[in-house]
Amino acid sequence: MIDFGEKLKELRIEQGLTQKQLAEQIGSAQSAIYYWESNKQEPTISALKKLCQYFNVSADYLLGLED
Repeated sequence: MIDFGEKLKELRIEQGLTQKQLAEQIGSAQSAIYYWESNKQEPTISALKKLCQYFNVSADYLLGLED
């Protein structure tokens, strides 16, 4: 099963974005994107919502609960 960090990185790369660019798009810090992709930290609910809206995916998808 692919974890959150891997899914986030996969989506980001598919969109051709750097961590910094994604951070700017969702109003976060580049370091937060790094920590999320590395599974060193989890996003807040509000950050998760912004990621879902930006990539047009469900939270269940990002969290690995559905394909």
